[in-house]
Amino acid sequence: MFRRLSDRASGEVTFTFDGLPVRASAGDSVAAALLAAGVRACRTTPVSGAPRGPYCMMGVCFECLVRIDGMDNRQGCLVPVQEGMRVETQHGARALTTEPAQ
Repeated sequence: MFRRLSDRASGEVTFTFDGLPVRASAGDSVAAALLAAGVRACRTTPVSGAPRGPYCMMGVCFECLVRIDGMDNRQGCLVPVQEGMRVETQHGARALTTEPAQ
């Protein structure tokens, strides 16, 4: 369903998704890179645990929420992929902490 355009010329970056290396084109959003790599689900719902994946690709629907470098609730469609980035599936709702915000 998703494939890269053959005329796109850009560099390549590598990041991890759930501990596995993923290669992406520089400038891709995290969500676009995951879709291009064949990943269809990047989070589970808080209520039923159903898998969800990127949908609108413009920050409206919140279906592409992932954990990036230890921070929950990041919209993958709005975050450019970077070399060495750690992306993880977000399971359910974001964990709340009692630590004050910095």
